[in-house]
Amino acid sequence: MATFRKRGAYQWQAIIRKKGYPKQSKTFETKQEAMTWAGDIESKMNKGTWLDLGDADKTTLAECIERYREEITPRKKSGLQENSKLNVLSRSSMAESYMTNVRSKDVSDYRNLRLRKVSANTVRNELNLLSNIFEICRREWGMEALRNPVKDVARPSPGKARDRRLEAGEEDRLLRAAKANRSPYILPLIIVALETAMRAGELAKLRWEHVSFSGQRLYLFDTKNGEDRVVPLSTRAIDALQLMPRRMDGKVFSYSDKPGVKSITHAFTALCKQCTDSAGKPDPIEGLRFHDLRHEATSRLFEKGLSVMDVMAITGHKTMHMAKRYTHPRVEDLAAKLG
Repeated sequence: MATFRKRGAYQWQAIIRKKGYPKQSKTFETKQEAMTWAGDIESKMNKGTWLDLGDADKTTLAECIERYREEITPRKKSGLQENSKLNVLSRSSMAESYMTNVRSKDVSDYRNLRLRKVSANTVRNELNLLSNIFEICRREWGMEALRNPVKDVARPSPGKARDRRLEAGEEDRLLRAAKANRSPYILPLIIVALETAMRAGELAKLRWEHVSFSGQRLYLFDTKNGEDRVVPLSTRAIDALQLMPRRMDGKVFSYSDKPGVKSITHAFTALCKQCTDSAGKPDPIEGLRFHDLRHEATSRLFEKGLSVMDVMAITGHKTMHMAKRYTHPRVEDLAAKLG
């Protein structure tokens, strides 16, 4: 049986105590609202259809986002990128709503608003993250009866996979700009990326103790897919590495004051803008990202005649489908093979 008590001049609290169920209480502006809520809860308890929402109706999405940031994100390799997505979600209009009040319409409105500003893939990733927050709340944070509203919202279609390869003359322009750059690390970085198809994160973590010149290989640990792998080194890659200065911290490519993926991608973007033609006139490279070097390198491995399994062993792709996404043979090369 519910009891009601007045709290101050303008609030009424409903309290429900029923054997076999945890105590329930909620505060309303009028007694009628409190009685309506209590009647609904008691009716569901009598029918056996009531579910305890735990803290879901007392915790905002913003609070769950911050808890997720503190407890879940640090365990992930992509924590830095995920923090940026969490910042965007925490600024959304639905963030101040209680978890039980976030509806599928709120999520779809968020999706539509974001699609006007960023790519479909970015929105897909943000919705996937939001869905995971709801699932963690439901499975681990005592909100078992919480509904995940993201499951009912259509994700944007995935964008077309990038197929950017180096165009005629672009490698020469890149290397020319890298040789003129003040950093002694950017030139070997580009050469090793093109020879090994390593990711920016793998290059950023690489240490000299993991490089074996005598064995013509380097060792990668705890990569993006969670596995270690051994990468063979071409003569060109070995020559580039052997000419590099050694740092006291043992890292191979700590070429800036802010080592890591972010500094590599920023330095590469800046380098593309500094490119010149053979006569020394400004000739910047447009639309090229550092990760495109991985596309280029993977395609070159296939063009050298390596099998799919050989290439996957070098690049760390887990499936043939993923390897295919990074492989874009040139039409003129295919035509030459046809004769």
